[in-house]
Amino acid sequence: MVLELHVWGPAFSLPSIDAQCLATIAYLSLTVPKDAWVLVASSDPSVSPTNELPALKNGSTWVSRFRNITDYLRQYSNGEWDLDQNLSGLEKADNIAFTSFLESRAQPLLDLSLYVTSHNYYNSTSPSYGAILQWPNQWILPPQLHTAAKARTEHLGLSSLDLAAIEEQRQREHSAAVAAGHVPKNMIPRPRDTVSGMLGKTAQQNQFRLEALTGEVFDALEEILSGKEYFLHTRDQGPTSLDCVALGYLSLALVPELPNAWLRDAMKSKAPGVTGFTERCVKEIFGVVQLEHAFNPSGSSPSILPWRVLDRPRLVTVGKTLFNTLADSTPIWKEIRLNNRVKEAVESSDSDLSGVERRSYSNMAKSQNKDVWLSVGAAIGAVASLVGYLAHVGAFSSGEDGEEEYQEEEEQQQQQQQEEQEEMEEREPVPAFEEHAFALPEQPTQAADFLKAGAF
Repeated sequence: MVLELHVWGPAFSLPSIDAQCLATIAYLSLTVPKDAWVLVASSDPSVSPTNELPALKNGSTWVSRFRNITDYLRQYSNGEWDLDQNLSGLEKADNIAFTSFLESRAQPLLDLSLYVTSHNYYNSTSPSYGAILQWPNQWILPPQLHTAAKARTEHLGLSSLDLAAIEEQRQREHSAAVAAGHVPKNMIPRPRDTVSGMLGKTAQQNQFRLEALTGEVFDALEEILSGKEYFLHTRDQGPTSLDCVALGYLSLALVPELPNAWLRDAMKSKAPGVTGFTERCVKEIFGVVQLEHAFNPSGSSPSILPWRVLDRPRLVTVGKTLFNTLADSTPIWKEIRLNNRVKEAVESSDSDLSGVERRSYSNMAKSQNKDVWLSVGAAIGAVASLVGYLAHVGAFSSGEDGEEEYQEEEEQQQQQQQEEQEEMEEREPVPAFEEHAFALPEQPTQAADFLKAGAF
């Protein structure tokens, strides 16, 4: 059965944009026959049950991560596909120690160079992901990887390399000052720095810290290599898994043409031997890599890597991606899924943990899920109690209010009737008075009578 190696797709003329994927590609290229495996640029971690790349598929079996894949290949081939089979006890210890050193110290440098440095991320790294990802991952995964890289390097104190974050923070501070009345908005316009000016300030601020970080890694690697063709062996003895790991990280530091190539410049100046090792291994193991090799091998020049075209995503796959994105964005649901992944990882047969550690971590994940569900239940109970209380109080208050309104309406009606009655009484005609009580004197008909009447 042909093995399938699923990796992040090619970028920067390298077969992958991820260091661990490059290391795994190099290991399989050096150990597994070319007709026994294929390279698939799936660029989708969800293809693996552990949601990680690189991932090796053998039938229904999935194995992820470089170290787990190398162990699986050794067991699957009965020790034939093992680059470290001829190492002595001391060399095996050195191999493990130097590999851990590379993974812990070189990865932050790649994060700073490819993701945190804004000019490099927005002009090179992000477009490279856009070229290898399919919808909807091209809109979902790059921001997640960008955020994760910034979180991994936050402790280094080099966040000023992220010019976009600096500008965003300045805008927030300026808006807060204006809102508080500290800065008259119409009288003190804030000047916007140019990118070149900010880059110059950033380079001055971070120069010494970057010099220390790059020197710590490249000086040590140059001393380990010490003129040999490989880190532990000479050319006649051949490479080891350490050389594959080193090639994965160092190729991403040296090969990419970045706008702000501070990492490549540091590597060339501090470690010329390591630079030569990387250039030679990239040419011998990876060869010339084009983007078409991963997506249209028949229409491009031949490659020394066994590429296989990725099948078009099905509607179920797209729906699963959207579902996982929504689930990982929901706070409570996100915690539950994370705990379940931890539980599956520690209980997996590929885990290097002991039995006691597996049970401990598994019980911890279960208890955290119980705590989450208890919190959810308590919140639902509190909301239900509040709604019930409001409904209860509202029912009584509505009844009392209705009775009061009814009484007020009756009083208003009675008062209105009384006013109408009084008004009607005032409008009744005055009764006719008796004639004898108010009899008027007769009017004189003649002048003599008039005078006579006046004489009286």
